[in-house]
Amino acid sequence: MDRMDDLNSTNTTLSDELDRAEGYLMQGEDEAAHDLLAHLAEDVEQYVDANCPTTDDVQYFAFPTMFERLAYRRVEDDPRELVRVGEPFGRVYADLALACVRLEDYEAAIEALKMAVRWNPMDCASRLNLAELFLHTGDAQEYLALTYSVFDRASRAEDLARAFLNFSGYFEANGQQRETAAALRAARRLGVDDTSLAAAFDQAAGTDHDPDSVTDDECQELLAAQGLPDGANAEIAICLLMCATDAAAAGNRAAATNLTIRARDLVGDAACKALLQLIHETDSEDAAPAAAGATETPAATDGEAQDA
Repeated sequence: MDRMDDLNSTNTTLSDELDRAEGYLMQGEDEAAHDLLAHLAEDVEQYVDANCPTTDDVQYFAFPTMFERLAYRRVEDDPRELVRVGEPFGRVYADLALACVRLEDYEAAIEALKMAVRWNPMDCASRLNLAELFLHTGDAQEYLALTYSVFDRASRAEDLARAFLNFSGYFEANGQQRETAAALRAARRLGVDDTSLAAAFDQAAGTDHDPDSVTDDECQELLAAQGLPDGANAEIAICLLMCATDAAAAGNRAAATNLTIRARDLVGDAACKALLQLIHETDSEDAAPAAAGATETPAATDGEAQDA
């Protein structure tokens, strides 16, 4: 069985070779990683040409919002096939972009990250990395547009915090000290344990853009004036909880638990329970028992907190 046949059936070889390429990256063998990943990207393109011959067929991988992705998932027989194909492809291009950055080929890195976002549109890490590359190359408009788009797609507090951090840098560069403080305060309120965030908070302490220089109410007002939400997008939490309901109905308790934890981390325990109750009241009779069974937000363990 050649590489393309295997890719078409199980993706085993793709996964193995991705692991090998990432091993090269970890060892600092950037050129070897680049060559292998570029070859895998060619395989991806051949696969798409052979199996997704029309623009419409390819576009169903690129859902613009989580709601549309969820809607598609709920009406198809087994839409997990889209995820099974799309996420490994996104990983190929995300890794290729990293190799290109290390080799200082930023144009190639941008093109690779565009493909990573296309194949895995809910991967906000690639979206944010692409935004930062555009900022590096002087394209502030693309930087802002991509960072804005994270607020409609993020299902992890880490991605939302990083988006707020991006905007704090943008506001600071434009002399908007109070907006900078508000963005930093919003990022801090998400409670993400991240070294880059901690460094930004420490650096801002005692300055004109100290996050403690604005109140929560002022933070919300300042961010709203800039078109930014103050905290997590509740719609994202609703989608996660609806997915958790489906998982519970299918008997997949681990997935239901993980998805519920992710929603709770975004909006808090009380809001998560309220949203689950709303879903329970508005869902169909068949789905209602599953929703009722998922109304308790379990305490997260290290294992449970991983992405489903």
